[in-house]
Amino acid sequence: MLRTIPKLSLCFLFVLSFSVPVQADTAMELLGVNQPDRFYKLAAHAEVGFLAPLEHQIQYSKTGSVVDYVEDGGQDVLFAVNRFSLDWLVGKNTFVLLYQPLDLQTEVIARHNYVIDNENFPEGEPMKFRFSFPFFRGSYMYNLSNDPSLDVEVGGSIQLRNARIEFASADGELFRASRDIGPVPLMKLRVRKTQENGFWYGMEMDGSYAAVDYLNGDDDSDVVGALLDFSLRSGVTLKHGIRPFVNLRYLGGGAEGTTGDYEGYGGDGWVKNWLHFMTVSVGVSVF
Repeated sequence: MLRTIPKLSLCFLFVLSFSVPVQADTAMELLGVNQPDRFYKLAAHAEVGFLAPLEHQIQYSKTGSVVDYVEDGGQDVLFAVNRFSLDWLVGKNTFVLLYQPLDLQTEVIARHNYVIDNENFPEGEPMKFRFSFPFFRGSYMYNLSNDPSLDVEVGGSIQLRNARIEFASADGELFRASRDIGPVPLMKLRVRKTQENGFWYGMEMDGSYAAVDYLNGDDDSDVVGALLDFSLRSGVTLKHGIRPFVNLRYLGGGAEGTTGDYEGYGGDGWVKNWLHFMTVSVGVSVF
């Protein structure tokens, strides 16, 4: 049932775009959210598409095996992906709340002997992999442009990482897992240009690189971390504030180092995890 919610949400927005009565200026006004006499406006965004892992490797402890998810871990296929966000616009100020589900689960026959956190997963045995990294992100931006057809918004974001990584034999006898929650500060840039015919295009970027412990959300570690969420988007503005779009996104980053609060299975606490994902999606914005 929960898996159908993203599809139903996107379908609702598309249906709404063709069902707004003429007397309503925008879809959000029809819903009673945005009114002409209010000092703020809300905009909702939803997208659905596929995610393609381009490269993804992980290693637990310096003596452990390097696990290549794409080559050996079943991530050589496409995965469904959704994204939802809500903008609160107050003059030139924009506040954003975003949720990105991300849970990749695969099952393969182990092509190598893997040593993961002092546990040996033998070659030729069925294995289950889970890389779950959904995140919540809050952002603030200020629009530097005075041109009504051009938005140049700069600001920052705080992303809450919610990671869960698991390795297991098919029978459940062998199992290793790690979990982590923490804040990640990011710089943010969003640019959008709208033409007179209603066609628009733009880009959006959230990113950071940090070799300082507290900037990675952990003041008791020696970890280098990076994250880049970069997208190119193009669409058209229809009546009543409806903006369907197509989106190409790069999502990459990772971390490498020793965490001070590591609670593993006798390993040294050293972790190396870098990923490069691409997503292609369609969506709709409602203003």
